[in-house]
Amino acid sequence: MDSVDMSFTRDGSGEPLLLIHGIGSRRQVWDPVIPKLRTERSTFAVDLPGFNGTSLGGVEPTVEGYTDALVEFCAEQKIERPHVAGNSLGGAVALEFGKRGLARSVTAFSPIGFWGPPGLAWCQSALRNVRHLGPLMRPVLPVLAHTAVGRASVAGLFYGRPALLDGETVVADSNAFLSAPAFDAVCDSFEQYVFGEPGALASTPVAIAWGRRDLLLPSRSQARRARQALPRARHLLLRGCGHVPFFDDPISCSRILLGRWPVCGCGVDVRSRIL
Repeated sequence: MDSVDMSFTRDGSGEPLLLIHGIGSRRQVWDPVIPKLRTERSTFAVDLPGFNGTSLGGVEPTVEGYTDALVEFCAEQKIERPHVAGNSLGGAVALEFGKRGLARSVTAFSPIGFWGPPGLAWCQSALRNVRHLGPLMRPVLPVLAHTAVGRASVAGLFYGRPALLDGETVVADSNAFLSAPAFDAVCDSFEQYVFGEPGALASTPVAIAWGRRDLLLPSRSQARRARQALPRARHLLLRGCGHVPFFDDPISCSRILLGRWPVCGCGVDVRSRIL
């Protein structure tokens, strides 16, 4: 594979933490949690090839292809055995990275790959509908993004509390989603991906968190399959959070990323490893 000049933002100090966004997203999705991590983690938030300005280059736009690209990225940046965290598509990439025995720990927020056929079909159709309708809304997007009702209509599929977003973030997220050249190929590739063969994850600390308000990958079915596939992992449900939980509840998300399992009252339901 050709070397990829991957856009990224580095912040903080401490053990390395690689942060991976989802389909159609961008590295800035992690901005709400990074200030809470910087005293203990050296964070590397990346733009996956084909998203938010990073060229696709020779990268295969699949979970495996992105895992390969990030292994190479870590080698180029001299990042050894990072903690790895991802959301959605990025959550699956984080788990695959961990399966190779290269991660100190893995945290996956609403990862793809724990779906059955109906869940896969719903996820793909919902994403494609947003992509199809987006250009029609683009002329009025700056106006919609600065009203609570508008933010709910534009970002409600992804966020549990879209009213907490600012208008500039909604506009930038939407433009990144609609402009991503790798979107269609990645969405198509979902049909070939189901999580399996945990491998080295048996000896790697793993946390998987789902938003209770996730409309794209509903936690009721997805979390059950994740618990079955990874019974030794820590499984959590984020109250009030959607598919992308970092603006919804940055405090709980940052605690999970630091391996500090929240207790009752912190916005998280911690599920026993035996569930």
